[in-house]
Amino acid sequence: MQDLISNQLVKYLEARGVRHVFGLCGHTNIAVLAALSKSRKIRFINTRHEQIAAHAADGYARATGKASVLLSHLSPGLTNAATGVANAALDSIPMVVIAGDVPTHYFGKHPHQEVNLHADASQYEIYRPFVKRAWRVDSPHLFPEIIEKAFALAESGRPGPVLVDVPMDVFSKEIDVALWKRVQANSREIARPSLDDETAETMIRALLAAKAPIIYAGGGVLLAHAADEMRELAEHLSLPVAHTLMGKGALPDDHPLILGMTGFWGTKYINAKCRSADWILALGTRFSEADCSSWEDAYTFRMPPTKLIQIDIDPAEIGRNYPVAIGAVADLKAALRVLLRVARKLAPKGVKRDKLVAEMAANRTKFVAGNRKAMASDAWPMRPERILADLREVMPRDAILCTDVGWNKNGVGQQFPIYTPGSIFTPGGFATMGFGSPAALGAKVALPDRVVIALIGDGGFGQNPAALATAFEEDIAVVWVIMNNRAYGTIAGLEAAHYDTTFGTVFEKHGKPWSPDYAAIARAYGVEGVTIGSAADLKPALAKAMRSKKPIVIDVNMKNEPVPTDGHWNIMDIYSPGKKVHHVATDG
Repeated sequence: MQDLISNQLVKYLEARGVRHVFGLCGHTNIAVLAALSKSRKIRFINTRHEQIAAHAADGYARATGKASVLLSHLSPGLTNAATGVANAALDSIPMVVIAGDVPTHYFGKHPHQEVNLHADASQYEIYRPFVKRAWRVDSPHLFPEIIEKAFALAESGRPGPVLVDVPMDVFSKEIDVALWKRVQANSREIARPSLDDETAETMIRALLAAKAPIIYAGGGVLLAHAADEMRELAEHLSLPVAHTLMGKGALPDDHPLILGMTGFWGTKYINAKCRSADWILALGTRFSEADCSSWEDAYTFRMPPTKLIQIDIDPAEIGRNYPVAIGAVADLKAALRVLLRVARKLAPKGVKRDKLVAEMAANRTKFVAGNRKAMASDAWPMRPERILADLREVMPRDAILCTDVGWNKNGVGQQFPIYTPGSIFTPGGFATMGFGSPAALGAKVALPDRVVIALIGDGGFGQNPAALATAFEEDIAVVWVIMNNRAYGTIAGLEAAHYDTTFGTVFEKHGKPWSPDYAAIARAYGVEGVTIGSAADLKPALAKAMRSKKPIVIDVNMKNEPVPTDGHWNIMDIYSPGKKVHHVATDG
């Protein structure tokens, strides 16, 4: 039996359990859209820009733990989506990008929108630096095998995006349906590598003999759905848990063993505890620059003399930035189960560190007390600490928070409690401005019964305001909270501190701060828009928005105050050698 590839592709996606496809039309992919129009199982989420589609697909994959699907047009569609796909790649988010291409019989003739300056029909190679693999389907009969490999690769090992580039005539070719049935016989679950007992025992004995051991949790803990296993190990051995930005929430922020985020936006206490540890068990972390204070041993980590146990699904990360005493390639969920079993065997009564736990509790109390004045301030424009405090007070414990960059990422990492593992989505590796707004769309589509908040700056919201069109058309009830300081605030504070100017970083007209009326823009898209007029107005507006179950934009005027930092970032020494200068407040 013969059938069109476009029809069989949709049936394949249905059989894989795909329920949503994000994307944008183009003349190269409308055969697939026509096939999707007949599907009763898959909902197409139409967007106004491919970057919005890519970030929404990213948020969806973070929420489901499965590869999302992004449908794109060729050249400008691919380049528009590239930022979002690269963001997913650097945060290890599984995604299958399916893109149309020029017809095979026109390769090299420079048909409409072909990129062939260096090789014929080579536009798909634009993605090679950041996807796990890029295929071009030149033979129709190979399409079923390629799409099956694409999903398997996206979700296996260290997850990430892949690209399947399809010449448009291939979508309209007929092939034998048996080729599709053959690949659908594959298992959808592949066993992941674990730890052997001997290696686990070596690790646990080292931690039991240590005087000041620490768990260092990265985003890999959450990707592996291993938060519960990590918590049980930490509790049995009384191991303090520090974390990266991407590891935030792996241990709830009200847990007695939580230390907090390390690095540039970490606190002196947290960084000092990591620096003085004799053994660190690192789980699913790249040891990225911001988390490690540019790897300078005067601030966050000293390895050596600290000895490192590192477990990661990606062998390339073992020993990349710090030498390991014990390294293992393993799935964290499986590995932590073995570690916990061995720990209970070697230390059946567990370990108690009551003095340390009390000290950590006192430090957390002191830190919150230090922020209390700002958190309660009635100042206008609002203090960023007050915005975060009001939001946390009314936000459900399990709500999904999608951040962007600036205060809504760095300040949240430092000061905003996350209580449910996997409930904060932030652009870590690529630090992409404009991520938070569309990522929240994908998260809400995936988890319609959860409250989803996009906490985003005015700079970030201005990147992708057309996300509101999709929210209105598809009834996606995200609440956008715009921390509006009329500037690219973090960069403005950086430039002001080092160069005594905010040139190119603040939004102004005739020398005065300026901002679009974002509430009016929201209403123009059919979405409710609220402009906050005083600090006292924010909390009631947030509570009402969350109850409404409708998409709502809340625009909050905020003072451009820098996120406090006790850590270090080497760029400061590049700008102002020896001066130890960070950021300053500006009047944006």
